[in-house]
This record gives sequence, structure tokens and C-alpha cells, in this order.
Amino acid sequence: MQLESLKKLYLTELKDVYSAENQILAALPKMIEKASNQELKSAFGQHLEETRQQVERLDQIFDRMGEKSGGKTCEAMKGLVKESQELIEAGGEPDVLDAALIAAAQKVEHYEISSYGTLVTYANMLDQDEDADLLQSILDEEYATDDKLTALAETVVNIKAQRAGQ
Repeated sequence: MQLESLKKLYLTELKDVYSAENQILAALPKMIEKASNQELKSAFGQHLEETRQQVERLDQIFDRMGEKSGGKTCEAMKGLVKESQELIEAGGEPDVLDAALIAAAQKVEHYEISSYGTLVTYANMLDQDEDADLLQSILDEEYATDDKLTALAETVVNIKAQRAGQ
């Protein structure tokens, strides 16, 4: 697909983030299983449910546009998921692995924040107010997840990881 209009770029970016979200749906259960900290497991579990709802909201946008959601693979997310899988397979001290899982998850969140921020802007420019509202709600959830992971890392997980190496 050639990018000959903002609308086509918008559609391309929607398909990219749709692929990203579906990759996350596949990766999160493995992260939940590997995490040892119960708060981290809970945060990942909550984000898994949010991600399912986010995919449903994206489906609404594609339906409204009369477009199919598939056909694109988010290569950036593929790389981020691969990195997290490598961490999981590496094993090691559980508290340190929890810190690594948070770092991997935050890389994902930051990619999503960037993607959804751009999509909200495009939707607003294209006068797609309903899309903009749905995308903004997803963006808000991504920020909240990132904030939750930061707080968990700074107050519990990273402290335990530091102690584990002493």
C-alpha cells in the first residue's frame, strides 16, 4: 500500500498497532507465568484483560471504516516480544527476572504510547471523533499501565533485585 494520504497512513498505523496488540496478547500469559512477584503477576493479568478490550475497540474502528484489521505485522513489537522471550528463557534469580520483565513490559508500553498518541492525532485531523475517543481511552490505559509498572519497580521489585545480587 502506498502512503498517498493521511487516511491511508492512519489505516496502516491502525493495522500496525492491531498486530502489536495481538502479539502482546500472546506474550503476556508467558510473562504472568514467569513473574514471581504477585503484584507484578496481577498487573500483567490486568493488562492482559485491558489488551483484549483494546483489540475489541480497534475492531470497532475497523468495522466503522469498512476495513479488515489484518494484513500487517508489527515488526517493532515482534522484536520487543522476542527480547522479552529471551529474558524468560534466560532464567536466573526470580527478583532480578521480575525487574527484567518490568523493563521489557515498559518498552512495550512506550511503543504503544507513541503509536496511540500518533493515532489520536491522525483521527482528530481526519475528523474521526469516535475513533479519537476510543484511541484516547486506550492511550490513557497505556499510560496508567506504565505508571503502575514504574511504581512497582521503584518501590518493590528493583529493590529486591538489587538485594539479590549482593
